[in-house]
Amino acid sequence: MIAVKYFGAIAEKTKSQGEEISFSDLPLHQLLASLEQKYQLNQLSFSVAINQKIVQDTANYILKSNDIVALLPPFAGG
Repeated sequence: MIAVKYFGAIAEKTKSQGEEISFSDLPLHQLLASLEQKYQLNQLSFSVAINQKIVQDTANYILKSNDIVALLPPFAGG
């Protein structure tokens, strides 16, 4: 099971704070493509964090069981 959490504009677009996906050993790019298609996220800019660490290389990351994926909107400084 992989937990996906949504924040900011992404939570508004999905009308959800998150969901659980019943896959493991899933390529991150495949999960993101599925979510982008399901919720039309392609117009939104966001970062991806896995287990509270930002992931730059989404193309080669393999998700494991119990991973927590967070889709984070751009941060504003202040």
